[in-house]
Amino acid sequence: MIERNEIMKLLPHRPPMLLIDCGELKEGVSICYYTVRGNEFFLQGHFPDNPVVPGVIQCEMMAQASCLLFARNEQSIDNPKTPYLTGLDKVKFRSKIVPGNRIELRSELTKQKAPFYFTKCSASVDGKLACTAEISFALI
Repeated sequence: MIERNEIMKLLPHRPPMLLIDCGELKEGVSICYYTVRGNEFFLQGHFPDNPVVPGVIQCEMMAQASCLLFARNEQSIDNPKTPYLTGLDKVKFRSKIVPGNRIELRSELTKQKAPFYFTKCSASVDGKLACTAEISFALI
C-alpha cells in the first residue's frame, strides 16, 4: 500500500487538495482510498445540514488516482512532470457520497501517446458505484 507521504512524492497535490489517503497499483490498475471526514472545505456549503461530496470533487479524486498509474514511470527527480487534466468524458453520477463514506477509486490506463494519457475511472462506496468517467491528461 502506498501511504499518503509517498503519494505526496509522486503527485504535486497538497492538502487541502490532496484527495487520496492511500493507494496501490495492481495489475495495471490504480486502487486508491479516501475517507470523507466531514470537515472538508468542499462540504462547507454543499449542502448545509445535508453535506454531499460535489461531483467535480469526485472527478478530481478519480483524476488523482489516475495520476498514480503513470507517475512512477514518467516522473524522475531530474525531469519532474506535472499531470494536467485535459478532458472529462462520459461522466455519470450514480449515487451520493457523504461524510463517513470510504471511497474506493479505481483507474485503468486505456491509451497513451506521450504526453497524453487516457484513463477509465470509477468511484464506489461499499461496493456501490457512485461515479464513472473517462479522464485524459497531458504530462508536461
